[in-house]
Amino acid sequence: MLPTDLPSDILERASRIKLAVFDVDGVLTDGRLWYAADGSELKAFHAHDGAGMKQLRAAGIEIAVITARTSHVVSMRMAELGIAHEYQGRTDKLVCFEHLLGALGLTHEQACYTGDDMVDLPPMLRAGLSIAPANAHPLVRERARWRTRLRGGEGAAREVCDLLLASQGKLVVPTVP
Repeated sequence: MLPTDLPSDILERASRIKLAVFDVDGVLTDGRLWYAADGSELKAFHAHDGAGMKQLRAAGIEIAVITARTSHVVSMRMAELGIAHEYQGRTDKLVCFEHLLGALGLTHEQACYTGDDMVDLPPMLRAGLSIAPANAHPLVRERARWRTRLRGGEGAAREVCDLLLASQGKLVVPTVP
């Protein structure tokens, strides 16, 4: 549920977004790293985030993930959601962000970036709309234009999706006939 007191500049910026970029650890997950006894990595993704991302795609808004880590689990989840723009092992996220914008023919103002830690700041500060989840690093939270009420991995990405959809008149709320 979106807050009813969103600043007009946030709604204006969100209305121009054609690409939503998300970090993974700390945004799409709670940021904790889980390892099984055999050394394999485990991650928990929130179903609400995935549903929101599917709605974004259906509304014609591109989605990308840019993460500094590399994880097979992330590839599996992105494939499940139909997200083609997946960039893993990217320590210079700004270079990746700029390349993606160029490849898609988009401007900075047409992209939002949701990140939670210092490595995310360079692309966040270039994006038309920068967003931090509630549990982001304090320096990232204070530099983001908008902050979610929910924490990363607990529905924060869904809040971003709902903001973008609502600002563009594309948020569909099913009704009973």
